[in-house]
Amino acid sequence: MSTTAVTTPSRLRVPRWALPAGIAVLFAVAYLLFRGTGTLPHDKSAPQFLAVTDLREWIDDHRNSNPLFLYFLNYIRIFVGSVYTAFQTGLYALGWPGLIGVMGALAWLAGGWRIALPAVAGVGSFGVLGLWQSSVDTLALVAASVLLSLAIGIPLGVWAGLSPRVRRAITPVLDVMQIMPTFAYLAPLVLFFHIGAPAGAIATMIYSIPPAIRITALAIEQVSPTAVEASSSLGATGRQTLFKVYLPLARSTMALAVNQTIMMALSMVVIANLISAPGLGGDIIRGLSRAQVGIMLPAGIAIVIMAVVLDRMLVALARKDPHSRIGRVRLIVAAALAAGGLALTPLLPAEWPEDWTVNFVVQVNDAVHWAETSWYGVTTFVKDVTTDLLLNPLEDLLTSAPWWLIAAAALLLAWRVSGVRPALTALGCLLAIALLGIWEHAMQTLTTVAVAVLVTLVIGLLLGVAAARSARYSAVQRPILDAAQTMPAFVYLLPALALFETTRFTAIFASVIYAVPPVVRLVEDGIRAVPATVVEAATAAGSTSGQLLWKVQLPMARRAILLAANQGIVMTLAMVVVGGLVGAGALGYDVVVGFSQRTDFGMGFVAGIATVLLGVMLDRITQGADRRPSPQRRKTT
Repeated sequence: MSTTAVTTPSRLRVPRWALPAGIAVLFAVAYLLFRGTGTLPHDKSAPQFLAVTDLREWIDDHRNSNPLFLYFLNYIRIFVGSVYTAFQTGLYALGWPGLIGVMGALAWLAGGWRIALPAVAGVGSFGVLGLWQSSVDTLALVAASVLLSLAIGIPLGVWAGLSPRVRRAITPVLDVMQIMPTFAYLAPLVLFFHIGAPAGAIATMIYSIPPAIRITALAIEQVSPTAVEASSSLGATGRQTLFKVYLPLARSTMALAVNQTIMMALSMVVIANLISAPGLGGDIIRGLSRAQVGIMLPAGIAIVIMAVVLDRMLVALARKDPHSRIGRVRLIVAAALAAGGLALTPLLPAEWPEDWTVNFVVQVNDAVHWAETSWYGVTTFVKDVTTDLLLNPLEDLLTSAPWWLIAAAALLLAWRVSGVRPALTALGCLLAIALLGIWEHAMQTLTTVAVAVLVTLVIGLLLGVAAARSARYSAVQRPILDAAQTMPAFVYLLPALALFETTRFTAIFASVIYAVPPVVRLVEDGIRAVPATVVEAATAAGSTSGQLLWKVQLPMARRAILLAANQGIVMTLAMVVVGGLVGAGALGYDVVVGFSQRTDFGMGFVAGIATVLLGVMLDRITQGADRRPSPQRRKTT
């Protein structure tokens, strides 16, 4: 008896890349067929722009008669303005010797002479740079904004930490507040709170409150449940448990909330000068408008010094043992510093003496001119290559393609990467941009963002991987990243403007410097979080260093890398819009023009809304990608 083998044909497998490639070809053909049709060119006199401008005129005319303003918004403006005025009056009353002495005393109490000496030198440098009045105004605006932000943020953060329902309710609001580029805050604030210090303080609060709420909620959540149960078992009331258990145990993390709120406020008060907020921002904006780094640099240095001094004082205060007593010697020295400064106030001139200032505007401008002429070939080559090979082709593609084709491509991409809900959100944002009549400028901004994000992710991945694989390199790189994250966003425009003048590439260069540090940190943390047992198993199996990176570490750090991409997009978008001041054009330029020219307010307001929609679209796509399973984990048949 013989048997015959029966063969069955194997199922034909379609490569995984076939469907995406086919869709890409389909879109390419559609683009070639419909190129130049269905575009939405920018119209400066669009009806929606004029309608918003007319609305502003109506609001200005009825600001003191409409009940909403008369009994609500005006009182908020007056209250915030009074808080700022109180701080400003108090700081000026101290005089420059008194302010230096008081800051030195507070720094001495916080961390001894190691903190006090830089604080005294830092505050004194404001006068040496010839920016004493502007620095005091900035310090008063930061103090008012931080005080009000913490007064709102800490109670809400405690509530959110104790109640999951509250946390779920406020999380979407915090997401929008953090996603929204800083420029976008300004237009509605001008509409409802006019211009000046109160509007600047409110804009700063909107930017500073989210980290205060989030970090405070995290601090409350991390309190040991055992300590809470022990307190309840001893008969403590909810109020007693809050003040005797939760808040003391969450103290160190809540100090981080205060620190981050101050850093955020320092970043925002400069931008708030666009709505006539006082302070150092005026010097930076004036230098940008004249393309003179020499005017901007002293103000940028003063902001960085202020940020470093406040940061070091708060970090030292947070690290102190709450139960330790301040020594008698330290109290005597602190009192002597404060009393000495206040005693000199009536004896010395109220204004910082001009003979004690250092003016290096001309020297800085000469150095910038030398750099431009000496490095002209290198900087021009980099700028031209990036513009010709990336910026111009991508902008031509996005602005010449039909709007419906770009919307369909975004819908499919978001669906494929993130799922249905993020895809619908992305589509809704693009449709809203089209209806607002600012599609062409939005696509130009998207071009700049895309190129900047690409460069940011490449640099961030390289530096993050290098830091994760070398502890020595990480130790060298960490203080540089700390300094880069401490500096306000506007400071990054200084080297960019010095090297590349006022062009789109200037905004890209500045945004890359601004966005790289968090990307590097997230990539490094993600790779370091890969379990050591997995790395040892791969090494034991004979994997080379390159194979270990590409086959093990990067795939397992996928979530951290996607989060890094998300943060890179959000921060790049915010910075590229700021780059409208240095030649980036598009939405950033529209916002700046809308604030500077009353007749174009509607265009600036709508451009701010379009910026928010663009940020929400990009953010939701990357956030959704982080939540979806990787293709390797999906079950195939």
